Amino acid sequence: MNLIVPFTEEVRRVRPRAERPKRELPLDRILMGDCIAEMAKLPDKSVDMIFADPPYNLQLGGDLFRPEGGRVDAVDDAWDKFDSLAAYDDFTREWLAEARRVLKDTGTIWVIGSYHNIYRVGSLLQDADFWILNDIVWRKANPMPNFRGTRFTNAHETLLWCAKDEKARYTFNYRAMKALNDDLQMRSDWVLPICGGAERLKDDNGHKAHPTQKPEALLYRVLLACTKPGDVVLDPFFGTGTTGAVARRLGRRWIGIERGRAYVKVAEERIRSTLPLDESAMTTVPDKRSQPRVAFGLLVESGLVQPGTLLTDAKRRWTAKVGADGSLTCEAHSGSIHKVGAALQGAPSCNGWTFWHVEEDGALQPIDALRQRHLANLA
Repeated sequence: MNLIVPFTEEVRRVRPRAERPKRELPLDRILMGDCIAEMAKLPDKSVDMIFADPPYNLQLGGDLFRPEGGRVDAVDDAWDKFDSLAAYDDFTREWLAEARRVLKDTGTIWVIGSYHNIYRVGSLLQDADFWILNDIVWRKANPMPNFRGTRFTNAHETLLWCAKDEKARYTFNYRAMKALNDDLQMRSDWVLPICGGAERLKDDNGHKAHPTQKPEALLYRVLLACTKPGDVVLDPFFGTGTTGAVARRLGRRWIGIERGRAYVKVAEERIRSTLPLDESAMTTVPDKRSQPRVAFGLLVESGLVQPGTLLTDAKRRWTAKVGADGSLTCEAHSGSIHKVGAALQGAPSCNGWTFWHVEEDGALQPIDALRQRHLANLA
């Protein structure tokens, strides 16, 4: 499987007023070349997510050495050097403009960086009319120490997650993130180790294949959070292909852009050896907002709840009777499961699905369990 394609435009003569045929997306391919030039060849609004790990412009001066005398394999490559901050800003504006053009209106973009560049990139993202949804702090469980002892150890990087505008209808797999975090809401601080061990790719001389290789766990969480199987993920700074490998594993389509031939070779071999998950293993907990709306009365109509059934709150303070029309009656209050629950508590609102419980086999369970049973019968 050859993942490298020379993505060149073919000159065609077209009849006047005829539309130019749309170019097919180069799915699951690495485009070798400049990221701005290669993105310019992609159709408008054609990708669902972009993960960008641009040059950090570290501006390192001289070599770094460990206390025992060993040289630190740091970022000193030409692709990370810019003549000035203004030149870096110009470069960022150009690639962000192309990224915005190729991103679907429902898509999102992630940009990762360090203190060297992320504040400049964040400002330029806002200048380009992206809407920042979250800034995620990746706290490294095993950061590289500060060998000179002149400042705090740099133990984190920042990811900016953005939609195309404030009102965009983007994908966020909230329940999948909650399940990944032991049924607790996923926070914006992520503790993950940096690349190491068998995951760290090496060249033929035993050196790091890429100085800033990102851990697959980081990309796994990013892709699982805001894409669905079959979505197209673009990485304009592909490096050694972490995004492509994780996308293939999770059943997403991907497009990588990379100008370094050595990196392309490593990425090609890596992705070829990555096995996708079995289709049944890629299912995640569905978002309740995407499920069909179910009124409590439907459970009464379908026989899951019989008229006259007694419902109670979790602490058995109140007992309500179910009417034939799905309404509840408790003390002087009557109405929907939500209205009665709110009135009894003196609260402005109430989620009746979790407030009211029904007794089955001697144990209380929320009536939401009956709703999920109803939805399962519809599937």
